[in-house]
Amino acid sequence: MDSAFWIKALQLIAGLGLLVFLHELGHYFFARIFGIKVDKFYLFFNPYFSIVKWKPGKGVKFFTSKEFDEEPIPDNYKPTWRDTTYGIGWLPLGGYCAIAGMIDETKSAKDLAAEPQPWEFRTKPAWQRLLVMLGGVVFNFLTAIVIYAGIVYTYGEQYVPLDKAYEGMAYPAAAHNIGFRDGDIPLTADGERLDAADADFRLKMIEAKEVTVLRNHADTVKIAIPDKFIFALENDTTGVSFCSYRMPVVVAGLAPGEPAVEAGIQKGDRIIAVDSVPTTAYMEFTAELKKNAGKEVAIDILRGNDTVSVAITPTEYGKIGIQLAPITDIYEVETVDYSLWESVPKGWELGVTTLTNYVSQLKYVFTSEGAQSLGGFGTIGSIFPDTWQWLAFWNIVAFLSVILAFMNIIPIPGLDGGHVVFLLWEIITRRRPSEKVLDYAQYVGMLLIIALLIYANGNDIYRFFIK
Repeated sequence: MDSAFWIKALQLIAGLGLLVFLHELGHYFFARIFGIKVDKFYLFFNPYFSIVKWKPGKGVKFFTSKEFDEEPIPDNYKPTWRDTTYGIGWLPLGGYCAIAGMIDETKSAKDLAAEPQPWEFRTKPAWQRLLVMLGGVVFNFLTAIVIYAGIVYTYGEQYVPLDKAYEGMAYPAAAHNIGFRDGDIPLTADGERLDAADADFRLKMIEAKEVTVLRNHADTVKIAIPDKFIFALENDTTGVSFCSYRMPVVVAGLAPGEPAVEAGIQKGDRIIAVDSVPTTAYMEFTAELKKNAGKEVAIDILRGNDTVSVAITPTEYGKIGIQLAPITDIYEVETVDYSLWESVPKGWELGVTTLTNYVSQLKYVFTSEGAQSLGGFGTIGSIFPDTWQWLAFWNIVAFLSVILAFMNIIPIPGLDGGHVVFLLWEIITRRRPSEKVLDYAQYVGMLLIIALLIYANGNDIYRFFIK
């Protein structure tokens, strides 16, 4: 496997590990506020053994299933953080916070046969139990807001105005099939002006009925968007993102000893043709290099105001050893800066917008195409970049934090949302569901969750290795 796979995998584990930790910390935080004993706090699951476990005053254990000895609980006992075993499991599929007196993935009704204690979850008022169950969701959403606020405070909001991207946008084959052409510059979606400062402008195009584009910097073209166009994009295998900026081939650096150095290419050159075939953007350039791999070919270069031609022999892999200039060095970039106080409401706005857009797209899941598009950890990992880029990493983690918050509040037994439904029922009717009912609901919910995980990750296996 190449380095890109491991970089993506590392980002996936680091991102999800952080979000799972903060989610469970939300449950832990409210449990401790209300004086509820927390038996275990784990990052990742630990069937059969743990990588490491620690209990204050009891020491540390590595790679073992042996638990710490429990001391008798005295009268008038008040739990503290020192009563919890903290650990890291070996199975990176989530984590858990084992709360005393609560039916969850770690305990069934049989485990709660003893007399209820005042420091247990089950003896607390319903509103306190409700906050404990909402704690994970609240912490995940707050995490997204903090990350978004940190991003805009640190980096500001940088974007290339659509009319400043003189080479236009690139589109996958699914978009070409309905009328888009590479180089088209989006103008409106259903009559509403599109602006690159709006992070949702691509989604507006995908969900519109009609999009207007500027073609060849001269013609205005209207394109009808078919229903469920989003699925055609998801099933596209060309690897081109919908409406991505076309990148002129401007040389930012040269690799020593590679063909570009030997051919006399210089930093700042713009490559405009390969073997007389125009290469307006990077994708066309790489395609032509691959066609001429291992063969000497003429490359036309724009150097200042002059056009020069050089002979070059790409490697057998179609490479010449250049580093592409970033988009911020090519197109005119606009930046919106935020002070520390301004970044907080902007972070809230981005968090709410991300949640709203995600929820609006869930309608597609309840279709045959939507079910087939569901993905597991492979799909999540694939959205991370091939190289470690902090800005991209934090943007993706913030997005996943919003998704994790929403997914956990769905009213399925076994998820936080399932517990919330039972607690709301109790608050409204003043009747508590029996522990047997909660036990059965937990079993059913866990079966549904496991089935969904198998299905989603099975889709990944089919798409990545079979299809």
